[in-house]
Parts: sequence; C-alpha cells; structure tokens
Amino acid sequence: MSQIQELAPSQDISQDISQDVIFPPGDLYSDEPPLETELHLRQIILLLKSLEWLWRDRNDFYVAGNLTIYYSPRQRKSEHFRGPDFFVVLDTERKTRKSWVVWDEDGKYPNVIIEILSPKTADTDKGFKKKLYQDTFRTPDYFWFDPNTLEFLGFHLVDGDYQPLEGNSQGQLWSQQLGLFLGIHQNQLHFFTPEGKLVPTPEEVAERYAAKLRELNIDPETL
Repeated sequence: MSQIQELAPSQDISQDISQDVIFPPGDLYSDEPPLETELHLRQIILLLKSLEWLWRDRNDFYVAGNLTIYYSPRQRKSEHFRGPDFFVVLDTERKTRKSWVVWDEDGKYPNVIIEILSPKTADTDKGFKKKLYQDTFRTPDYFWFDPNTLEFLGFHLVDGDYQPLEGNSQGQLWSQQLGLFLGIHQNQLHFFTPEGKLVPTPEEVAERYAAKLRELNIDPETL
C-alpha cells in the first residue's frame, strides 16, 4: 500500500541491508507502512475480529492484516516480500508472529488474501499482485474490495489460473477455503455463514447480549 510495496519483489527495501545477508528464521519483523485511510483500518479490523470470533475455538489457522510476507527462495529479507491487507493461512499454529516467513512456516502461503483498494494501489492490486498471488503464492482465494466505490470481486484458483467468482442473489461471493461467504453490508465487507447469517464482531455480540438483558430489566453494567 506504500511506495515500498510498489517495488518489484527483487528490489531492496533498505540500502543498509546487504544482498548477501541471510537472516535467521523467526527474526523477521513486519515492514509494512501505516494504512492509507481510516476506512482501510476499520475494514481490516472488522475482518480480523469477526473471523477470530467465529473461529474462537480453533487453533489451526493464522489471520493477519497489513503484515509482511517474506518468500525469498534464498531466505533473504531484502528481496521477495509483500504485505497483503488481509490474509488467512490454514492448517498452521495459531500464535502471534512478527511477520509471515514462508521458509520458516513449512513453505506455506496464504489460503485467502483480501486487498482493500485505493486510487494509489488499485492498479497494483488488480495487476501485479493478482499475478503474484496466482503464479507464485498459489493462493486459492483472492478478493479485492474498494471501501469508497464498493467495488468487490473475487477469484478462485482453477488449474493454475484465477477464475472470477459469481455472486449469489445477495451479491455475496463464496470462499471455498474459509467455507464462508463474503459480501457487503452497511458499506463494509463482511463474512457470512453458509446459511447467509452475518458474522458479527465480539463487540456486536456483547451489545446484543446487553440489549437482551435490558429487555429483561437487567442492567448489564451491574453484572
């Protein structure tokens, strides 16, 4: 999303780092810039919170936003890196990470990637990144969403090529990897269950419980 991310994968992110330096596994910090707008930040937080709440009893996935993925075949921080706005890796340990280092994660790449478009990044997200996620990452499900125009498209990898997904009657797109729909609700991108129910954030769940308690003349603040 920044000038750093617009560089070709083989270019350095710092002139102070030698091309010959090999960093030890697990010692790579994320190097992503601040998000461009409040809309981008709120959208990523919504996706993170709602999926983590839905899968709160699971420990076999990793989800992150605006985090660097290092994927150099030579295990070098100074080349081959990319920072998706939102991504999910399945069949991995659920734990905190400084970044996603492919060579330190059994060669795993994201199963799902979502990019939040902006005028500055749209061409890259639709062109270079789409090809990268298709040809190098082999990420099965790729989506992009524009919080300003509400443009929303998704793709699934079929025989090595991204094929566009067709929406259901509500315009929602199915993620085979997540077993969930993605769709627009109140101008934001949300997850929906296979039955079409909106996946809430923890705060929304708490507010629903509080409302129920008030209906029973119970003040939730006293509990």
